[in-house]
Amino acid sequence: MSQSVRRAARIVDSIARRPAGVSELAAEFGVHRSTMFREVQSLEEVGYLRKRKNGEYVLGLHLIALAHQASDSLDLAEIAHDRLVRLHRAVGNTIHLAAVVDRNIVYVDKVEDTSGVRMYSRIGSPVRLHCSGLAKVILAEMPSAERDAVLAGVVWQKFTEKTLTSRTALDAELAAVAERGWAVDDGEFEDFVNCIAVPIHGPAGVVGALSITAIRMAADLKALKAHLSLLGGVAREISTELGAA
Repeated sequence: MSQSVRRAARIVDSIARRPAGVSELAAEFGVHRSTMFREVQSLEEVGYLRKRKNGEYVLGLHLIALAHQASDSLDLAEIAHDRLVRLHRAVGNTIHLAAVVDRNIVYVDKVEDTSGVRMYSRIGSPVRLHCSGLAKVILAEMPSAERDAVLAGVVWQKFTEKTLTSRTALDAELAAVAERGWAVDDGEFEDFVNCIAVPIHGPAGVVGALSITAIRMAADLKALKAHLSLLGGVAREISTELGAA
């Protein structure tokens, strides 16, 4: 590694610990102020640093975006799978794991109900955004612009009497979900199926969700809600391993 590349990396590391001005950085690295000015100016041009009004430098938006992309590339399914299996053994119902992929919410893992009743969901397929507990709990924690992008192509198809069929109705539901921290599907896609879902976080925010799903005759919403503490605990374990604060 060349000296200039090594020093640039060390400058970024230093500023990640605390903001600093050119003079302070020059003293820290033992170089002339003009040399340090050229270094930080180059890093600012590529978006790795950003200059505040007071002259101090902080991490730039491009570098933060790269970090976000790196966190998104972590294999959520691999990190979570063993915990999904243990959760399934504890509750006996179907466990779903969903992740945010680009502008989609997708099933990335699933452990089936011990009763042998198979759900419609398939790993790799998109989650239905307006009638799924998984989607609702993710959407509720997204910034509004990102949420708008995800919902841009939604077809508000009515599947049951409880399906939400407008953005207004969904937004009202998402506000309630955001306040309590968990979501439900109360027979909104198939009237005989219900679920509860909680979010999974990475360093930059919500990255996915975890749910327990059951045929209503086997376990209604009241029965599923009895597992909220356990479900939330598993989601927090996964979030911690992903690097969430």
